[in-house]
Amino acid sequence: MHGLFRKKDIDTLLNQSTPLKRSLTAKDLTLLGIGAIIGTGIFVLTGKGALTAGPALSISFLIAAICCGFAGLCYAEFASMAPISGSAYTYSFIAFGELIAFIIGWDLILEYALAAATVAVGWSGYFVNILANIGIRVPTALTAAAGTTPGVHTIFNLPAFLIVLIITWVISLGINETKRLNSIMVFIKLGVILLFILFTVWSVKVANWKPFNPFGWYSIHNGTAAGIIPAASIVFFSFIGFDSVSSSAEETINPSKNLPRGILFSLIISTILYIIMTLIMTGVVKYPVFAKYLNAPVLAVLAQTGQTWLAAVVSLGAVVGMTTVILVMLYGQSRISYSMARDGLFPKVFSKVDQKHQTPYVVTWFFGIITALAAGFINLNILSELVNIGTLSAFILVAAGIMLMRYTQPNAKRGFKAPLVPFTPIMSILFCFMLIAGLNWETWVRFFIWLVLGLIVYFGYSRRHSVLNK
Repeated sequence: MHGLFRKKDIDTLLNQSTPLKRSLTAKDLTLLGIGAIIGTGIFVLTGKGALTAGPALSISFLIAAICCGFAGLCYAEFASMAPISGSAYTYSFIAFGELIAFIIGWDLILEYALAAATVAVGWSGYFVNILANIGIRVPTALTAAAGTTPGVHTIFNLPAFLIVLIITWVISLGINETKRLNSIMVFIKLGVILLFILFTVWSVKVANWKPFNPFGWYSIHNGTAAGIIPAASIVFFSFIGFDSVSSSAEETINPSKNLPRGILFSLIISTILYIIMTLIMTGVVKYPVFAKYLNAPVLAVLAQTGQTWLAAVVSLGAVVGMTTVILVMLYGQSRISYSMARDGLFPKVFSKVDQKHQTPYVVTWFFGIITALAAGFINLNILSELVNIGTLSAFILVAAGIMLMRYTQPNAKRGFKAPLVPFTPIMSILFCFMLIAGLNWETWVRFFIWLVLGLIVYFGYSRRHSVLNK
């Protein structure tokens, strides 16, 4: 039993050398965070969120952001104490031991793979639309997985499959190529969002915000949960990704200072943009109208204001925005898998680093291909909420870990200290449980099945091959 909770020592971790290349600054990390956060939330989820909460969706975004803010402060402290690749997996290993670390690493791999695949499917929808507008038609059978749309014959989502493979290739080239591509796309994405705000804010009608909160905090409407809390559980997906910033620790210059800055700056900037966008969208269009524009809610606003010329620009922004989300998700996944392989919990071949590019190329390609196949063949509508429950579980463990580390290792060197401990981690845990409560029971069942599979892998392989076991 003792072996299940054997822990890593922080000093040993800090003294081990890394074959990865350190080149990320606070600005690079902030752009990585924004790249991960801003995408699906604005370009896809605002429609479903508005139908769930009405104009009060802006409060739902704020609640999700506060939840992530409390968690972000805890991540920032851990990142400054243990600037090692692996994010919540590494932090759990230090605080709780091997079994808990494996479970959260297993969850995070599912989170990043499903998130990347889900966003790739949304990317495919916008991309196919852009191609159609310039006269290029992708065969319907190759635009979605089988059974995605009732009554429509589809076999495979070719664009989603290809974009994941292309991004996997970029990540395998090296961290400099990854951050360069991400930075360019983030600036394009922010430019498109600011352009949208500039041209639509004048069309806001205060009457569209009434009633501001039609479904209250939590209610059942037409057989499904509605209101501010269920909408917060939906749009929480928008913020997933800021935690992947902490998985870049071994490629960051002066990580104990730059990692906390990157995490918190990206969260603050993204939250401000989300709230402004939500208020404008529900102010220009009466929220029930979004039912007709579920896949591209921003286009509802442009149709209402008659600025259809902006539609092409916004579609381009959506494609670029989602590309950065896929990029950061796949990047974070490869670094966590690499950390787990280095610890012996996954086969050692996954920890191989390409000497020329200084990237863990085997694990990058392995999970990249699996994610591409998932995006191409699986109907992800039923699985996307699994991403939320996996991430919220990681947040809870990181917050609990901060309280434990303050008690067990009060003198450990911290480049950043989360304020108001234990209040901050306790609030993080409470907000996470509140958002988990907003998810449906099927999500819990699927999460439990994935957890059981993970335990089979751990007791069948990982425990015996663990570096700590030797």
